[in-house]
Amino acid sequence: MDTPVTHSPATCHTGAEQTVHFCAPRNNQPVPQSTNRWAVEDIEALFALPFPELMFKAQQVHREHFNPAEVEFATLLSIKTGGCPEDCGYCPQSVHYDTGVDATKLMEADKVREAAELAKAAGATRFCMGAAWRAPKDRDIENVVTLIKTVKDVGLEACCTLGMLTKDHAEQLKEAGLDYYNHNLDTAPENYGNIISTRDYQDRLDTLENVRNVGVNVCSGGIIGMGESRRQRAELIGQLANLHPHYPDSVPINNLVKVEGTPLAETDDIDPLEFVRMIAVARITMPKARVRLSAGRSAMADTMQALCFMAGANSIFYGEKLLTTGNPDVEADLNLIERLGMTAGKSGH
Repeated sequence: MDTPVTHSPATCHTGAEQTVHFCAPRNNQPVPQSTNRWAVEDIEALFALPFPELMFKAQQVHREHFNPAEVEFATLLSIKTGGCPEDCGYCPQSVHYDTGVDATKLMEADKVREAAELAKAAGATRFCMGAAWRAPKDRDIENVVTLIKTVKDVGLEACCTLGMLTKDHAEQLKEAGLDYYNHNLDTAPENYGNIISTRDYQDRLDTLENVRNVGVNVCSGGIIGMGESRRQRAELIGQLANLHPHYPDSVPINNLVKVEGTPLAETDDIDPLEFVRMIAVARITMPKARVRLSAGRSAMADTMQALCFMAGANSIFYGEKLLTTGNPDVEADLNLIERLGMTAGKSGH
């Protein structure tokens, strides 16, 4: 579980004062300050456990902190789609790729209210709004503040994912009532330059720090199946689990959605059991976090989703759309939860 481990010099990283440029040569890369709860070698050892043993350990941790038959329903709405200047190799919203996604203006408050009311009626407790910006401008933040207040007025937790965020912008969102801010690390530091070149890993870490420092809950995870090695998956988990002063409150684990026109469209599929292992390892290393099945769930068989719940996943994005890619519809999700004898909720222990 959340047990301190002894680090060798090769695995214990410090150097929070330095700016991290993970597109630079690998042998020169400082790593941000962490709590050093988990060494990468120990995380790799979890991945290497026999599958039944790993699942058993994950269930033990999960049951200590959560009701194992309960799953949180969250809804994600794209409030501003397309036109993003970043070159994330997985993203159909980037201006660098021809994916058929057209840029839109920011959604009006009445449309957001309508979507939030529908989400609440369908059982959602959290409503996340995503906008395809590199970083919002002052006028964008003013508009999003209105949308956050709209969601809170409906009676849902409010979450946003808007790109990089300054401390001042984070404070404004907090004052508006924002509960969670999502900013994924995406992948391991050493793999980051293979996926994105328009921002550094440190940019992401700085945003998470700005969010946490103003008292907003951190939502941060990654994407699996982008050609990374198991070692790099362990490194991603290590980055998340060792964040200072503690790991994210919510950890979305995404299965790559391959979109024609993006650089990662022809990437080989990940072994489904490896994805389940990722969920289990996330649960063990971040025992009190909400571990969320996020993008890519529409391609998962019901049996795979069931294994993910057994491995410790206890939150899903559900509904008809997950930003610009498909997601199982509400009825299918409710049917699966019923067949598994589970319930929608967020009580924990």
